[in-house]
Amino acid sequence: MAKRLAYPEALEQARRYCARQERAHQEVRDKLYGWGLYRDAVEEALGTLIGEGFLNEQRFAEAYALGKFRQKGWGRRKIWQGLELKRVSGPCVRLGLAAIEEDEYLQRLRELADRRLNAERRGDAFERRERTVRYLIGRGFEPELVREVVGRE
Repeated sequence: MAKRLAYPEALEQARRYCARQERAHQEVRDKLYGWGLYRDAVEEALGTLIGEGFLNEQRFAEAYALGKFRQKGWGRRKIWQGLELKRVSGPCVRLGLAAIEEDEYLQRLRELADRRLNAERRGDAFERRERTVRYLIGRGFEPELVREVVGRE
């Protein structure tokens, strides 16, 4: 078990933790509990961090959505699930997903579809398209959008 920290020390540690990258409220809450703080102290620390600008759920949701989309090539559905797992509120999830521009999203989907179709070697054209569709849906892209894009290939 980690060493139990006093409130001022834990708050300073949390500031450094939040300064390194955007964090979800739940991640910070879990850290504070892990450092031995009790519920009242944890909620007070979260309020302080929010007030000081170290924590912002909307900012986190946007950074998470754009990062997972641009670096990992995830679709909106998978990003939504990831944000839900981090216990981000529904309105912030929607704002985070709205940060992804539609043109960029469709372009990325087309690129992934082209790359996957060209990499598929087994089976006839129908089987290759279906494997590509399953792959893209697994990456979190919307099934109707995937079928529209892959159907045109």
